[in-house]
Amino acid sequence: MAEQMAGLADDRALLGRTSTAERVSDILRSRIADGYFPPGTRLSEDSIGGALGVSRNTLREAFRLLTHERLLVHELNRGVFVRVLSVEDVEDIYRTRRLVECAVVRGLGEPPYALEQLAAAVTEGQLASVEDDWKGVGTANIHFHRELVALAGSARTDELMRSVFAELRLAFHLVDDPKALHEPYLQRNRLILQALQANNPAEAEKLLAVYLDDSLERVVDAYRNRVGEDGTATD
Repeated sequence: MAEQMAGLADDRALLGRTSTAERVSDILRSRIADGYFPPGTRLSEDSIGGALGVSRNTLREAFRLLTHERLLVHELNRGVFVRVLSVEDVEDIYRTRRLVECAVVRGLGEPPYALEQLAAAVTEGQLASVEDDWKGVGTANIHFHRELVALAGSARTDELMRSVFAELRLAFHLVDDPKALHEPYLQRNRLILQALQANNPAEAEKLLAVYLDDSLERVVDAYRNRVGEDGTATD
């Protein structure tokens, strides 16, 4: 936890002089999405507030916002914890992803498309795999899909999916073999990118739909080995 707080303190500069609960929640949401706080982690008001230099009231409001987004849960007399998802939660996350991500690709309009950040996410995943950093590959995969959604140019869609991708990271954390989960999608991300680079969004959407269906099946199968239907860990 000390190492986590030291890293979180680096985000203090992001708050500036006009610190708000929304900015604190943005930081914590991003940290959850990047795997910084695993599911079941108890979030210490003193440690996080000290690392970010914010008041207890500000932090509690940020916790409340993230609880509303289903990223945190408040347990009476115990504190605030990063949520452990159920299988039903995972299925709903993928249902939302399929609806939104496929619609974004379908509605791209006329090329050329701004694909630089999407290509950077593909490269990020490949570099992480070379280093055998499969948590990093998972993070790069989330970055890829975040940049795919960003192609819509919609701040509202970006905001919606930011929480969805943070929840997705919570599911990734409970998979025993991250390499087996993430490795197949390195090439599939590249194929989607190549279809868009070839100005063929219809092919990209087809690849994406199959991708998401396959990913859901893999995550749910792996997830059921670790948690029960109600999100209770089995080991």
